[in-house]
Amino acid sequence: MRKTYHAMQVTRPGVLEPAERDTPAPGPGEVLVAVEACGICGADAGAIEGLEAGIQYPRVPGHEVVGTIAALGPGVPSRWKEGQRVGVGRKGGHCLECEQCRRGEFNLCRNQPITGSSRDGGYAEAMLARATGLVSVPEELGAEEAAPLLCAGLATFNGLRKSGAQAGDLVAIQGIGGLGHLAVQYARRMGLRVVAVGRGADIAADALSLGAHAYVDAATEDPVARLQAMGGAQVVLTTITDSDAASALMPGLAPQGRLLVVGVGRTPLKVSPGALVSGERIVQGAITGSPFENERTLDFSVLADIRPMIETMPLSRAFEAYSRMRSGEARFRMVLVMGAGA
Repeated sequence: MRKTYHAMQVTRPGVLEPAERDTPAPGPGEVLVAVEACGICGADAGAIEGLEAGIQYPRVPGHEVVGTIAALGPGVPSRWKEGQRVGVGRKGGHCLECEQCRRGEFNLCRNQPITGSSRDGGYAEAMLARATGLVSVPEELGAEEAAPLLCAGLATFNGLRKSGAQAGDLVAIQGIGGLGHLAVQYARRMGLRVVAVGRGADIAADALSLGAHAYVDAATEDPVARLQAMGGAQVVLTTITDSDAASALMPGLAPQGRLLVVGVGRTPLKVSPGALVSGERIVQGAITGSPFENERTLDFSVLADIRPMIETMPLSRAFEAYSRMRSGEARFRMVLVMGAGA
């Protein structure tokens, strides 16, 4: 690689500006990644808008990173080679020492960096990454296709896989956006009966074309009544950040159904204890996953022909791309592509 690389860094909340940085050498257990593409995620707001406590600036955001290994640090396992295609997700690499790691719960490691938050991420031509956080990327996926799957894809695929839903079960996907449009595809390919719940008739055609068996427009129809008329949902996977709207779908669950929360709202969920106890219902959070689970997500995506719907922009237009994602105008994910023209 060159001695310097271009990055878009946050110098203070709300300010994302270009920078030229010296190319670092990877330390023990690290690799240098030559970035090809980086997806833009709602969680990037933590660094870009200062919504996360403890962010140290300047900071390069971005945690849906795909590229190739440009250099290896000391002690990197032999499975990783220079030139190999890899990805890096939000969880930046487990420590192998804490109690959660000893239990094999690598996604819950207490000592791993958060890519794009506690260490620099992928809004750049290069980045350092822990080897324990690397994900092998199949050749069948383009870099811009694979990038959103490392976070949005993993969160929804892993959540559904752990939800207990079985083939033929009714599953409702709330929110047909950056997360939800992937959740609909995964749920359909898993053999589930999929109801997409959104707001507005304009999204109906997209939801059905992505694989939903039915679409409920919450702006004109009561989704709880619709779900109960269908026997109740075994799982409601909510991808939205509106905690009130997510809580409101709880009565649409069948007995022993599960409200699976993937979208992170900033206000508490409002759940009636009676609804939990009388029907033995469950509220469960779902965090992204480990690198191994990320590789399963990518492999399943190739096998089932699942792809994110994306718009791409060059690195120099990162703030424009981020703003388009935050406004809800993107269909359905924004991806920065390195080396693309302005």
